[in-house]
Amino acid sequence: MAKINLLPWRDELRAQRQREFYVMLAGAAVAAVFAVFVWWYWMGMRLDNQDARNAYLKDQIHQLDAKLTEIKQLESTKSKLLARKEIIEKLQASRSQMVHLFDELVKTIPDGVRLMTMKQNGDALSLDGVAQSNASVATYMRNLDASPWITHPDLVKTEAKKNDKRERFEFGLTVKLTNPDEKAKEQEKAAQFAAANGMGKAASPSSDKAQAPAAPATAAPAGKEGGKP
Repeated sequence: MAKINLLPWRDELRAQRQREFYVMLAGAAVAAVFAVFVWWYWMGMRLDNQDARNAYLKDQIHQLDAKLTEIKQLESTKSKLLARKEIIEKLQASRSQMVHLFDELVKTIPDGVRLMTMKQNGDALSLDGVAQSNASVATYMRNLDASPWITHPDLVKTEAKKNDKRERFEFGLTVKLTNPDEKAKEQEKAAQFAAANGMGKAASPSSDKAQAPAAPATAAPAGKEGGKP
């Protein structure tokens, strides 16, 4: 005999499917919330890590700024010390230079020349005086140029002294103070420059001049044979 199910099985199946759907929906919601939480936690860790790195970099930059400031102060102190050292060296050199200067002024001044005033401005020295003649002034300039402590003598003026019974000449010179090492270097450079100019002049080829062409050879006239014309 056939069995007929008269229970509302469709309603039960529908209810079971709804329960399964709600369970799946709840599972998906929980999974989504968990995923969002994990993502938020991971982003928070990244932000904290980046903040820590930024703080470390700021600290290192601050330390470098402090070191740079200290280095600038040290460089400023170094430049001041070097400037003082240079001044002291110049003073020490000038002390010995003045002794040699007065010694050279005594050695280089020829007979018939007398200095009246002397002014110094740095390495430049102005000499004013009187001389018996222009030849004496020229001799004095040659002596100054030969001195190892004086260089570049330059004649500023030379004129006959007015109302002077001795007929002397007033002259003015400017020279530059130096030392034997610097003067030797200047003379060496001048010699090299002069040698270079001499080689340049000697190197000009004589072949630049136009050579005159050789005259063509002319044939000798034929002699007369045995009285024949």
